[in-house]
Amino acid sequence: MSFYDTLQTYDWEDVKKNIMDKSKNDAIDAINNPHRTLDDFMALISPAAAPLLEDMAQEANRMTLARFGNTIQLYIPLYVSNYCTNFCVYCGFNHDNELHRKMLTLEEVEAETQVITRWGFKHILLVSGEAPAKTDADYYEQVIRSIRDKFSQIALEVQPLEEAEYARLAEAGLSFVCVYQETYNEKQYPLYHPKGRKANYRYRLETPDRVCRAGVQKMGIGALLGLEDWRTDSFFTALHLKYLEKTYWRTKYSISLPRLRPHAGAFTPNDPINDREMVQLICAYRLLDQEAEISISTRESRAFRDHVMHLGATSMSAGSSTEPGGYVVPHKELEQFAINDNRTPQEMVEAIKAQGYEPVWKDWDKWM
Repeated sequence: MSFYDTLQTYDWEDVKKNIMDKSKNDAIDAINNPHRTLDDFMALISPAAAPLLEDMAQEANRMTLARFGNTIQLYIPLYVSNYCTNFCVYCGFNHDNELHRKMLTLEEVEAETQVITRWGFKHILLVSGEAPAKTDADYYEQVIRSIRDKFSQIALEVQPLEEAEYARLAEAGLSFVCVYQETYNEKQYPLYHPKGRKANYRYRLETPDRVCRAGVQKMGIGALLGLEDWRTDSFFTALHLKYLEKTYWRTKYSISLPRLRPHAGAFTPNDPINDREMVQLICAYRLLDQEAEISISTRESRAFRDHVMHLGATSMSAGSSTEPGGYVVPHKELEQFAINDNRTPQEMVEAIKAQGYEPVWKDWDKWM
């Protein structure tokens, strides 16, 4: 059974009601259960679990230290293009937005990576808008091959591709793909993605299957917090994670928790999640899954990111720019969204050490 078929057995409103109906005793049982289920996860993200946040935090910290040690892995995004043919209402790259568009040449990619490597990064995330006529698999392959000798991990966060294209990119040096469903609410999905290839809900949903079948080593999933009810979307993210882990057990997995940030356009969050609820969600993901990496980007504030190092986060970006060419010549009018933590990479390193953790620039090499 495909994950799409699995989703058809769930009703969004029923799941939402089940979460909201969980009791404090359900949450206590979930914290104490060493073999937590998705039903336990519902209890852990419910309002009833809020008074138990300290207990959840202690258990999340224990589990994270046991699996990952006191380390925080550092990565940096490199935006290679902001051209986009989609009309996502929440995104600064929306095709309708009056935004100066730019796609990096290989020479410009080289200039950007010279800055990035001087800062010490060995993990890079290539990001672009979704414009296949400009930035297709051939373009990404050229970029990956041109930089693969500089980085131990090359990740990709771009438009969904075909399985054969992912296999080709994996051979070129790609080791990690991030594709976020944004929301798992299929009925509401068209409101946020009215036109463009991203409007195809099922094709996007089944992208992780194509990535894993292609042999890419790590897959990242998540929902954009603020589009729909965050608790319900997070449950379906967890359901997706468990399906992938069972189906493609050789692959490593990462969870991201992006919150909507200010951007070009007028969209505002429908269901904003506050800092305390974000902490609860991070802890709940860790209590459900000890193996998954949890990534917290510069969408979050410096105070928040310092705090969640102790609660389950294992990977963080630093010194980020969300515009093509932003490391060599910042423009701001090209960016996807506004950064919330503006610390330099070195300042982030010092912050990690101040929390008693060790910053990790790389942990394995694909190319020896």
